[in-house]
Amino acid sequence: MATTVQEVAAVDTTIGQRILPVDLLRWGSQNRRNLPWRDSRDPWAVLVAEVMLQQTRVDRVVERWPRFLIRFPNVASCASVPPAEVIAEWSGLGYNRRAVYLHRAAGVVMARHGGQIPTERAELEALPGIGPYTARAVRAFAHEVEAAVVDTNVARILARWTGRRLTAREAQNLADQSVPSGRVWSWNQTLLDLGALTCTARVPDCKRCPLADRCAWRGEGSDPARGSAGVSGGQTPFEGSDRQGRGRLVAALGGGPVADGRLADAMGWPEDADRARRVAGTLVADGLVVVCGNGYALPGWELGT
Repeated sequence: MATTVQEVAAVDTTIGQRILPVDLLRWGSQNRRNLPWRDSRDPWAVLVAEVMLQQTRVDRVVERWPRFLIRFPNVASCASVPPAEVIAEWSGLGYNRRAVYLHRAAGVVMARHGGQIPTERAELEALPGIGPYTARAVRAFAHEVEAAVVDTNVARILARWTGRRLTAREAQNLADQSVPSGRVWSWNQTLLDLGALTCTARVPDCKRCPLADRCAWRGEGSDPARGSAGVSGGQTPFEGSDRQGRGRLVAALGGGPVADGRLADAMGWPEDADRARRVAGTLVADGLVVVCGNGYALPGWELGT
């Protein structure tokens, strides 16, 4: 659904007296990434993509999103299985509690909304694990309802073009005011890609940015995006972390229950059984793992099955 030059020319809305949508939409029509979920307006498919994208690299989601939808093509197929099956399919994407929330959300949609993903933001945010960003994204990308999405890329753009750190409310307000009427899908996708491809965190390509002549920062001096609301900081190393051990255990449990005596080996810490049990306990607390007999299993799968 690329925006044509004729469509762009019809838009004449200014943002903070700095950015004209005509510039961004033209850039977007030529530069937006060809991502598989962008071809879909199915609310369930869009929701799955947005939940995956919360904390997983785009290239990993490109690989796993189609596979997940083959296994769970609609809300009903996800809600009808034990959570273990959703967690097992999710394994490898990281932050597996998202799978638990997605399964719970599917159950609520079946129970309260007749299997149809709701359109209203309040109803979307009432679903387990769905926050304001994901609710706005579903509205914009599936329902094409007027909504502005502000992820770390968009927040970075907003801070740089205004030349100052922004509060979360300021960033969202600026984004809300920027959406050209009737262009909610293409506008939001364009902003997301501008931040991902050009106005990047470490090496922004200001010379090729379509907003450079109106940007307050332009790559000079202290970066106003640092510390601005919504702009992510660095993540702690994954190698050797508790997160790595959690992921290893969930992956192992995808093949069946793990006895307590095998727990440390499964988590990659054969000499540290105490750490293995401690971290396994966090998975139990998150609802990702259950204690069964003398071992552990994914919820819905009992030891010995």
